[in-house]
Amino acid sequence: MKLNVIALTALAMMAFAANSVLCRLALGAGLIDAATFATVRVVVAAVVLTALMTPRWRAQTRAPVDWRAVLMLFTYMIFFSFAYITLSTGTGALILFGAVQLTMFAVALRSGERFNVASWIGLVIALAGLIYLVSPGVTAPNLTGAVLMSIAGVAWGVYSLLGRAAADPLEATADNFIFCVPLVLAVSLIFHADFHATLDGLLLASVSGGIASGIGYAIWYNALRDLTATRAATVQLCVPAVAAIGGVLLMSEDLTIRLIVASLATLGGVWVVLAQRVK
Repeated sequence: MKLNVIALTALAMMAFAANSVLCRLALGAGLIDAATFATVRVVVAAVVLTALMTPRWRAQTRAPVDWRAVLMLFTYMIFFSFAYITLSTGTGALILFGAVQLTMFAVALRSGERFNVASWIGLVIALAGLIYLVSPGVTAPNLTGAVLMSIAGVAWGVYSLLGRAAADPLEATADNFIFCVPLVLAVSLIFHADFHATLDGLLLASVSGGIASGIGYAIWYNALRDLTATRAATVQLCVPAVAAIGGVLLMSEDLTIRLIVASLATLGGVWVVLAQRVK
């Protein structure tokens, strides 16, 4: 890959890991409810991106909105937040991006991307790590949280695939967040009885929205133009390891043997796939 693509991808992966850490910091400590976290995150991202795009929109006609991307972003945002009520940082990220990988690999196969034997072996290793993580046992993650995060992962995988066709990554990301605002506000109204928010919780949601999501997702949409679906899916499995480290350092979360083994398997699988030439 080109150096600028590698740099953009690395920045996007750091933003993804930051979102997991920030969300868990806020929800794990009960600083804010899940619906409000998602709403603040989306609203702040929309404000930041609107400020960046306004000069351009004044000078040129706005491109059509991709409502599929808006719906997928909304689905990811809501299910991601509610999943992190019960999941640890690293576990949630591993389930999320495991589901992302499955979704994007399935679409890549359907669209004609070809994998060699080594790539298939890498995929199997990565998926084996994910299956081991969520299999029943004393340290298995909460089932409801795992299901919610899996749905978020499928939505994010589709969102990423749609982003490969975005002519203007910044504008597409801005529109996606802007039109996502009324949807998350509706969810907050539905869960109004659970509303609670501290200043720290609002701050964490704002940082997640304005920087890690708004700017981070625009960077990701930019990088996607030069990534195949296979590579875009696989590289995201680097995120759980970074998120897990953040959870251990910032929240004193347990670094279980199960999580270590699962992370090594998924990251090893990632390395095997990325080491191959995609035909």
